[in-house]
Amino acid sequence: MRRNLHSLWVLSARDLRVRYATSWLGYLWSVLDPLVMSLIYWFVFTEIFHRSVGSDPYIVFLIAALLPWVWFNACISDFTHAFQRDAKLVRSTSIPRVIWVGRIILSKGIEFLLAVPVLVLFVVFSGAEVTWGVLWFPVAIILQTALLAGLGLILAPLCVLFDDLERTTRLVLRALFYATPIIYSANDLPAGFSWLPLVNPLDGIFSMYRAAFFPEQWNTASVIASVVWTVVLIVAGVLVFRRLERSVLKEL
Repeated sequence: MRRNLHSLWVLSARDLRVRYATSWLGYLWSVLDPLVMSLIYWFVFTEIFHRSVGSDPYIVFLIAALLPWVWFNACISDFTHAFQRDAKLVRSTSIPRVIWVGRIILSKGIEFLLAVPVLVLFVVFSGAEVTWGVLWFPVAIILQTALLAGLGLILAPLCVLFDDLERTTRLVLRALFYATPIIYSANDLPAGFSWLPLVNPLDGIFSMYRAAFFPEQWNTASVIASVVWTVVLIVAGVLVFRRLERSVLKEL
Protein backbone atom coordinates (compact mmCIF):
# COMPACT_ATOMS: atom_id res chain seq x y z
CA MET A 1 0.00 0.00 0.00
CA ARG A 2 2.79 2.40 0.99
CA ARG A 3 4.65 1.60 -2.21
CA ASN A 4 1.57 2.31 -4.31
CA LEU A 5 0.99 5.65 -2.57
CA HIS A 6 4.63 6.55 -3.15
CA SER A 7 4.28 5.66 -6.84
CA LEU A 8 1.15 7.81 -7.05
CA TRP A 9 2.97 10.77 -5.55
CA VAL A 10 6.08 10.33 -7.70
CA LEU A 11 4.05 10.20 -10.92
CA SER A 12 1.92 13.18 -9.90
CA ALA A 13 4.99 15.20 -8.94
CA ARG A 14 6.56 14.30 -12.28
CA ASP A 15 3.50 15.64 -14.11
CA LEU A 16 3.75 18.92 -12.21
CA ARG A 17 7.49 19.24 -12.87
CA VAL A 18 7.01 18.60 -16.59
CA ARG A 19 4.25 21.20 -16.69
CA TYR A 20 6.21 23.94 -14.90
CA ALA A 21 9.90 23.10 -15.41
CA THR A 22 10.31 25.18 -18.57
CA SER A 23 7.64 27.74 -17.72
CA TRP A 24 8.57 31.31 -16.82
CA LEU A 25 5.22 31.94 -15.18
CA GLY A 26 5.18 28.65 -13.25
CA TYR A 27 2.50 28.78 -10.55
CA LEU A 28 0.61 31.56 -12.34
CA TRP A 29 -0.48 29.10 -15.02
CA SER A 30 -2.60 27.43 -12.33
CA VAL A 31 -4.64 30.59 -11.91
CA LEU A 32 -4.48 32.37 -15.27
CA ASP A 33 -6.98 30.15 -17.08
CA PRO A 34 -9.85 30.38 -14.56
CA LEU A 35 -9.00 34.00 -13.78
CA VAL A 36 -9.10 35.13 -17.42
CA MET A 37 -12.29 33.15 -18.03
CA SER A 38 -13.89 34.72 -14.96
CA LEU A 39 -12.96 38.26 -15.99
CA ILE A 40 -14.29 37.72 -19.53
CA TYR A 41 -17.63 36.35 -18.32
CA TRP A 42 -17.85 39.03 -15.63
CA PHE A 43 -17.35 41.76 -18.26
CA VAL A 44 -19.78 40.23 -20.76
CA PHE A 45 -22.58 39.57 -18.30
CA THR A 46 -22.26 42.68 -16.14
CA GLU A 47 -21.15 45.38 -18.58
CA ILE A 48 -22.77 44.25 -21.84
CA PHE A 49 -25.80 42.09 -21.10
CA HIS A 50 -26.55 43.48 -17.63
CA ARG A 51 -27.11 40.01 -16.27
CA SER A 52 -30.15 38.76 -14.41
CA VAL A 53 -28.55 35.48 -13.29
CA GLY A 54 -26.23 34.45 -10.51
CA SER A 55 -25.49 36.25 -7.24
CA ASP A 56 -23.48 39.29 -6.15
CA PRO A 57 -20.56 39.75 -6.10
CA TYR A 58 -20.71 38.06 -9.49
CA ILE A 59 -16.93 37.66 -9.87
CA VAL A 60 -16.84 35.48 -6.72
CA PHE A 61 -19.89 33.60 -7.97
CA LEU A 62 -18.01 32.82 -11.20
CA ILE A 63 -14.64 31.89 -9.73
CA ALA A 64 -16.20 29.60 -7.11
CA ALA A 65 -17.45 27.38 -9.95
CA LEU A 66 -14.81 28.00 -12.62
CA LEU A 67 -11.93 26.78 -10.45
CA PRO A 68 -13.46 23.31 -9.88
CA TRP A 69 -14.61 23.25 -13.51
CA VAL A 70 -11.02 23.77 -14.73
CA TRP A 71 -9.95 20.89 -12.47
CA PHE A 72 -12.75 18.68 -13.85
CA ASN A 73 -12.16 19.66 -17.48
CA ALA A 74 -8.37 19.14 -17.26
CA CYS A 75 -8.78 15.69 -15.68
CA ILE A 76 -11.37 14.47 -18.19
CA SER A 77 -9.20 15.70 -21.08
CA ASP A 78 -6.13 13.90 -19.71
CA PHE A 79 -8.06 10.69 -19.00
CA THR A 80 -8.48 10.25 -22.76
CA HIS A 81 -4.74 9.53 -23.13
CA ALA A 82 -3.88 8.42 -19.59
CA PHE A 83 -2.33 5.15 -20.74
CA GLN A 84 -1.13 6.00 -24.23
CA ARG A 85 1.26 8.72 -23.06
CA ASP A 86 3.33 6.25 -20.99
CA ALA A 87 2.40 3.05 -22.79
CA LYS A 88 5.78 1.33 -22.31
CA LEU A 89 5.87 2.13 -18.61
CA VAL A 90 2.26 0.99 -18.13
CA ARG A 91 3.06 -2.37 -19.75
CA SER A 92 6.42 -2.99 -18.09
CA THR A 93 5.83 -2.04 -14.45
CA SER A 94 3.94 -3.80 -11.68
CA ILE A 95 2.33 -0.56 -10.52
CA PRO A 96 -1.47 -0.94 -10.34
CA ARG A 97 -2.88 0.63 -13.50
CA VAL A 98 -5.47 2.62 -11.54
CA ILE A 99 -2.58 4.81 -10.37
CA TRP A 100 -2.26 6.17 -13.91
CA VAL A 101 -5.76 7.57 -13.45
CA GLY A 102 -5.12 8.67 -9.88
CA ARG A 103 -1.98 10.61 -10.80
CA ILE A 104 -4.03 12.85 -13.10
CA ILE A 105 -6.62 13.56 -10.41
CA LEU A 106 -3.92 14.31 -7.82
CA SER A 107 -1.73 16.55 -10.00
CA LYS A 108 -4.70 18.53 -11.32
CA GLY A 109 -6.15 18.64 -7.82
CA ILE A 110 -2.96 20.21 -6.51
CA GLU A 111 -3.20 22.85 -9.24
CA PHE A 112 -6.79 23.49 -8.13
CA LEU A 113 -5.69 23.98 -4.52
CA LEU A 114 -2.91 26.32 -5.65
CA ALA A 115 -5.53 28.45 -7.39
CA VAL A 116 -7.88 28.68 -4.38
CA PRO A 117 -5.96 31.70 -2.92
CA VAL A 118 -7.17 33.68 -5.96
CA LEU A 119 -10.75 33.00 -4.88
CA VAL A 120 -9.85 34.09 -1.35
CA LEU A 121 -8.41 37.38 -2.63
CA PHE A 122 -11.56 38.17 -4.63
CA VAL A 123 -13.71 37.30 -1.61
CA VAL A 124 -11.73 39.76 0.51
CA PHE A 125 -11.60 42.61 -2.00
CA SER A 126 -15.21 42.25 -3.17
CA GLY A 127 -16.56 42.12 0.36
CA ALA A 128 -18.29 38.78 -0.13
CA GLU A 129 -19.65 37.26 3.06
CA VAL A 130 -18.23 33.93 4.22
CA THR A 131 -21.00 31.78 5.73
CA TRP A 132 -21.31 28.47 7.54
CA GLY A 133 -21.40 26.89 4.10
CA VAL A 134 -17.59 27.10 3.95
CA LEU A 135 -17.63 23.81 5.86
CA TRP A 136 -18.96 22.15 2.70
CA PHE A 137 -15.95 23.28 0.65
CA PRO A 138 -13.66 20.37 1.65
CA VAL A 139 -16.59 17.96 1.31
CA ALA A 140 -17.09 19.19 -2.26
CA ILE A 141 -13.39 18.55 -2.98
CA ILE A 142 -13.65 14.98 -1.69
CA LEU A 143 -16.86 14.35 -3.65
CA GLN A 144 -15.37 15.78 -6.85
CA THR A 145 -12.27 13.62 -6.38
CA ALA A 146 -14.45 10.53 -6.08
CA LEU A 147 -16.52 11.54 -9.12
CA LEU A 148 -13.37 12.02 -11.19
CA ALA A 149 -12.06 8.64 -10.06
CA GLY A 150 -15.20 6.91 -11.28
CA LEU A 151 -15.18 8.72 -14.61
CA GLY A 152 -11.45 8.14 -15.09
CA LEU A 153 -11.74 4.41 -14.53
CA ILE A 154 -14.37 4.28 -17.27
CA LEU A 155 -12.93 6.75 -19.74
CA ALA A 156 -9.21 5.90 -19.65
CA PRO A 157 -9.50 2.25 -20.78
CA LEU A 158 -12.30 2.96 -23.27
CA CYS A 159 -10.20 5.62 -25.02
CA VAL A 160 -7.45 3.06 -25.60
CA LEU A 161 -9.90 0.73 -27.32
CA PHE A 162 -11.93 3.35 -29.21
CA ASP A 163 -9.92 6.15 -30.85
CA ASP A 164 -12.94 8.34 -31.67
CA LEU A 165 -13.88 8.60 -28.01
CA GLU A 166 -11.25 11.30 -27.38
CA ARG A 167 -12.86 13.68 -29.89
CA THR A 168 -16.31 12.79 -28.61
CA THR A 169 -15.20 13.63 -25.08
CA ARG A 170 -14.04 17.09 -26.15
CA LEU A 171 -17.46 17.78 -27.69
CA VAL A 172 -19.25 16.55 -24.58
CA LEU A 173 -17.10 18.79 -22.36
CA ARG A 174 -18.02 21.84 -24.43
CA ALA A 175 -21.72 21.08 -24.08
CA LEU A 176 -21.36 20.20 -20.40
CA PHE A 177 -19.82 23.58 -19.62
CA TYR A 178 -23.03 25.35 -20.62
CA ALA A 179 -25.27 22.64 -19.16
CA THR A 180 -23.59 23.09 -15.77
CA PRO A 181 -24.47 26.07 -13.55
CA ILE A 182 -21.20 27.98 -13.87
CA ILE A 183 -22.12 31.32 -15.43
CA TYR A 184 -25.62 30.96 -13.99
CA SER A 185 -27.15 29.08 -11.07
CA ALA A 186 -29.60 26.19 -10.95
CA ASN A 187 -32.13 28.67 -9.55
CA ASP A 188 -32.06 30.51 -12.89
CA LEU A 189 -33.18 27.51 -14.96
CA PRO A 190 -36.62 27.74 -16.61
CA ALA A 191 -39.34 25.51 -15.21
CA GLY A 192 -39.03 23.09 -18.10
CA PHE A 193 -35.39 22.39 -17.22
CA SER A 194 -35.74 21.97 -13.45
CA TRP A 195 -34.75 18.30 -13.88
CA LEU A 196 -31.29 19.20 -15.20
CA PRO A 197 -29.55 19.52 -11.79
CA LEU A 198 -30.66 15.99 -10.94
CA VAL A 199 -28.93 14.40 -13.94
CA ASN A 200 -25.77 16.49 -13.77
CA PRO A 201 -23.48 15.32 -10.93
CA LEU A 202 -21.51 18.58 -11.07
CA ASP A 203 -24.54 20.66 -10.11
CA GLY A 204 -24.69 19.56 -6.49
CA ILE A 205 -20.91 19.71 -6.11
CA PHE A 206 -20.74 23.27 -7.41
CA SER A 207 -23.62 24.33 -5.15
CA MET A 208 -21.52 23.05 -2.23
CA TYR A 209 -18.57 25.20 -3.29
CA ARG A 210 -20.79 28.26 -3.67
CA ALA A 211 -22.61 27.71 -0.38
CA ALA A 212 -19.52 29.11 1.34
CA PHE A 213 -20.43 32.58 0.04
CA PHE A 214 -23.98 32.25 -1.28
CA PRO A 215 -26.20 30.15 1.05
CA GLU A 216 -29.12 30.55 -1.37
CA GLN A 217 -27.21 28.47 -3.92
CA TRP A 218 -27.47 25.38 -1.73
CA ASN A 219 -29.70 22.75 -3.36
CA THR A 220 -30.31 19.67 -1.22
CA ALA A 221 -31.87 17.64 -4.04
CA SER A 222 -28.97 18.23 -6.43
CA VAL A 223 -26.39 17.48 -3.69
CA ILE A 224 -28.07 14.15 -2.97
CA ALA A 225 -28.21 13.46 -6.72
CA SER A 226 -24.46 14.22 -7.00
CA VAL A 227 -23.67 11.78 -4.19
CA VAL A 228 -25.80 9.07 -5.82
CA TRP A 229 -24.24 9.67 -9.25
CA THR A 230 -20.75 9.55 -7.74
CA VAL A 231 -21.37 6.22 -6.02
CA VAL A 232 -22.88 4.76 -9.20
CA LEU A 233 -19.95 5.95 -11.32
CA ILE A 234 -17.36 4.61 -8.89
CA VAL A 235 -18.98 1.17 -8.89
CA ALA A 236 -19.34 1.27 -12.69
CA GLY A 237 -15.74 2.47 -13.03
CA VAL A 238 -14.32 -0.38 -10.96
CA LEU A 239 -16.33 -2.96 -12.93
CA VAL A 240 -15.41 -1.48 -16.33
CA PHE A 241 -11.73 -1.15 -15.44
CA ARG A 242 -11.47 -4.74 -14.23
CA ARG A 243 -13.24 -5.97 -17.33
CA LEU A 244 -11.09 -4.02 -19.80
CA GLU A 245 -7.65 -3.96 -18.14
CA ARG A 246 -6.28 -6.98 -20.02
CA SER A 247 -7.64 -5.74 -23.34
CA VAL A 248 -6.01 -2.36 -22.73
CA LEU A 249 -2.61 -3.94 -22.05
CA LYS A 250 -2.86 -5.97 -25.26
CA GLU A 251 -3.81 -2.86 -27.25
CA LEU A 252 -0.93 -0.82 -25.83
